Amino acid sequence: MADLQLNGQNLVLRELIEVARQGRKVALSADAVKSMEESLAWVLRASEGGILDERGQPRTVYGVNTGFGSLARVPIPIDKSQVLSRNLVRSHAAGVGDTVPRDVARAMVVLRSNALAKGVSGCRPVLVERLLDLLNQGIDPRVPAQGSCGSSGDLAPLAFLGLLIAHAPEDPDEETGGAWLGDEIVSGREALRRAGLEALTLGPKEGLALTNGAQLSTAFAALALWDAMRLVQLGEIAAAMSIEALRGVTRAFQPEVHALRPYVGAKDCAANLLVLMSGSGLVDTISGKVQDAYSLRCTPQVVGGVRDALAHVGRQLGVEFNAATDNPLICLDAVGEDKAYSAGMFHGEPVGLASDYLKIAISELASLAERRLYRLITARLSANLPPSLVHHERPGLGLFGVQTTAAALVSECKALGWPASLDSIPTCEDQEDHVAMSTTASRRAADVVALAQRVVDIELMAAEHALRWRLEEEPGLSLGRGTAVAHEHLSSILYGSDVPSEALAAVADTREDLLDAVLEACPELVSIDGVQA
Repeated sequence: MADLQLNGQNLVLRELIEVARQGRKVALSADAVKSMEESLAWVLRASEGGILDERGQPRTVYGVNTGFGSLARVPIPIDKSQVLSRNLVRSHAAGVGDTVPRDVARAMVVLRSNALAKGVSGCRPVLVERLLDLLNQGIDPRVPAQGSCGSSGDLAPLAFLGLLIAHAPEDPDEETGGAWLGDEIVSGREALRRAGLEALTLGPKEGLALTNGAQLSTAFAALALWDAMRLVQLGEIAAAMSIEALRGVTRAFQPEVHALRPYVGAKDCAANLLVLMSGSGLVDTISGKVQDAYSLRCTPQVVGGVRDALAHVGRQLGVEFNAATDNPLICLDAVGEDKAYSAGMFHGEPVGLASDYLKIAISELASLAERRLYRLITARLSANLPPSLVHHERPGLGLFGVQTTAAALVSECKALGWPASLDSIPTCEDQEDHVAMSTTASRRAADVVALAQRVVDIELMAAEHALRWRLEEEPGLSLGRGTAVAHEHLSSILYGSDVPSEALAAVADTREDLLDAVLEACPELVSIDGVQA
């Protein structure tokens, strides 16, 4: 796999995943280096007093020769600009709680690097190159998950990244953060030493450049989105298996019906269900049955709504991946001598709202899956499946226990579904008087996706049991084109397993292989928004 060239312009979700989870190497493009050097030259002139105002005095530039936040009017001597950057990083490294997962930390580094690569932050190319050195040598920063309000960006988490690469070599007692190096946890200083890398002395504005932006929020949201996109397709496979096992009616999924209410997600979901169940000898077999319960019949409306929500989230994050989120931004094409613009580009609201939408949508996917699961194990609702899908050769309580687990997980999704982006607590002496809480929103979105994965795993297991019963009941019965592949895959790992926790662990371990097998068998299945997850 060729190195990913960062230029701040065209990073996409798949590439982010390749770096964060698959170790793809990253480099700074030549165009990015040129743009960064141009904005750097202006910042250096400003820091040296070479940018004058209308009175002929050195122009005040926020964060270059002033303090930060509520201290923006406090002048800083020119010879203290490096100390200013260093102290900003040290003072903001105030996060607490568990460290974020390694793939999230790596995604955060990619995203911050790409934002700086746009060349409007006024920092040296070597700053980004050092961040990329971390990624390429497997040095993953240990970043506390809590302590960011998402405005001005994820200050505390990004400050821990700053500690890792920018500390004073002459002070052996200085805090340098921590990192994973392989399977070992070491100090930032030790990680750089082993990798043969030197710590940087931050220049003017480079403390701000490292810490301004919602990159941890975006990293959590991006990885959750990727997993959610895969989960939607798994959820459709589980739905098709359940509908088939319950001898459902397919007229609700026909394209001529969905053309009358043409939501993209609903049309795509309905089309996928028909593909997965094509050739089934179970669907449309109950004489006189014209419609199913909502949890079956309305799958395209609910899961289609989830699809549309994720497509929107993907568009929002696509903008954020390639956005300039620093403050101030150096706009060299602006008229006049003052090229530094202080705005609110770091504010995490767009990411926070998208993350809240994501977790609400995925909660609905889980909720619908649990309702189909309930029908599979409830005799009066299941078109004559055995109660709790108890097999006659292995009497017991069957799947009552796992339905209870699914109900608990769905309830937890609802509890986490409260929109964090609704909240705001002023910080920084009311200079930051409306904050995004985007980090909480995106972290919870990742939690909800993980819970929903377990719910879909449980439905897959129950649907496999139900279809196995149907096949024993009617030897020679044919399953759908996609559901047959899924059933065979699941049967190979589930048959003879009597301990639900072990069975579900096996489903979780193989869910990616299951999805890939079905996608190979049914290549016409439609992914979300035309992007194959």
